[in-house]
Amino acid sequence: MRTKLLVAALVLASAAVGRADDGLTKGTPDVKSVTALAFGPKGLLFVGDSAGATLFAIDTGDAKPAGDKPLNIEKLDSKIAAALGVTDKDVKINDVRVNPASGNVYVGVSRGTGAGTPALVKVARDGTVTAFAFKDVSFSKVAIPNPATGGAKGAPEVITQMAFVDGKLVVAGMSSEQFASTLRVIPFPFKEADKGSSIEIYHGAHGAVETRSPIRTFVAYKVGKEDHIMAAYTCTPLVKIPVADLKAGAKVKGTTIAELGNGNKPLDMIVYTKDGKDYLLMANSKHGILKIPTGEFATTTPITAKTGVAGVKAETVKELADVVQLDKLNDTHAILLNKNGDLKTVPLP
Repeated sequence: MRTKLLVAALVLASAAVGRADDGLTKGTPDVKSVTALAFGPKGLLFVGDSAGATLFAIDTGDAKPAGDKPLNIEKLDSKIAAALGVTDKDVKINDVRVNPASGNVYVGVSRGTGAGTPALVKVARDGTVTAFAFKDVSFSKVAIPNPATGGAKGAPEVITQMAFVDGKLVVAGMSSEQFASTLRVIPFPFKEADKGSSIEIYHGAHGAVETRSPIRTFVAYKVGKEDHIMAAYTCTPLVKIPVADLKAGAKVKGTTIAELGNGNKPLDMIVYTKDGKDYLLMANSKHGILKIPTGEFATTTPITAKTGVAGVKAETVKELADVVQLDKLNDTHAILLNKNGDLKTVPLP
């Protein structure tokens, strides 16, 4: 039987979570950065704030389907700059996510120089670009108890990626623990966040066990009957991590099932079904877009020794180049942001 997408659990989770405003109160969230985004049910948006070491849940009020018109916008960064009242060079796009309830797209932004000021922008299906005001919204928040400090240019990678799965927010990033690479599983409505699980992997390209390399991007996926996090790291191991093992304070060893080539940073991933088969689609800094069949995820021999490219095979999608952000728009199309700042709708390959 074909491996089922864990993404389907999100639909079921909406019934369990109930209304989108569960646990939310009206006010102005003190967001210090918009590092990563993830959507829950009914327009509920999770905002990962690395600078503030905090996770926010915000009711966008955007739950009505906005149609199926493709989104194709040249120089999105310029349009965002105009909406925010800044120059193009003052806009840094951190994350791009599709709201599955409406089909509209949300963009996490830093504006200005240095760490910048956080901003959230909505891109409607008709191409309209507007700023989302962090004022008088229904929201809740939870602090991360053991965030990493320092980091490159003073910006610790407390949060690198998030996904809402089966009523819980899964958060990848770095902690202050000795084994710094961390996955947290935080139930919603928020109460508190625990210290998370420390993640250990074997990196075949480096020929070493690693505990301080952060997960760059991940998707939730069901391998056989078990829920897993499929995680990608710099240089570029692909690792499967059982969700059931992710408990507070646990040290979890992931299974490396592919080495996709070093000198590379994975940027974004989605998972989808086409012609009855499941695929993982990964955007990368060096290797372009890689299309990876999931059929061998359960049976591939784990990588436990130094190696070059090995494990599960990947195919380069040559017609999709220079992609820096990627998300699933619907069952047949994806949206992507390229290095030129263009937002495009493309068929799933």
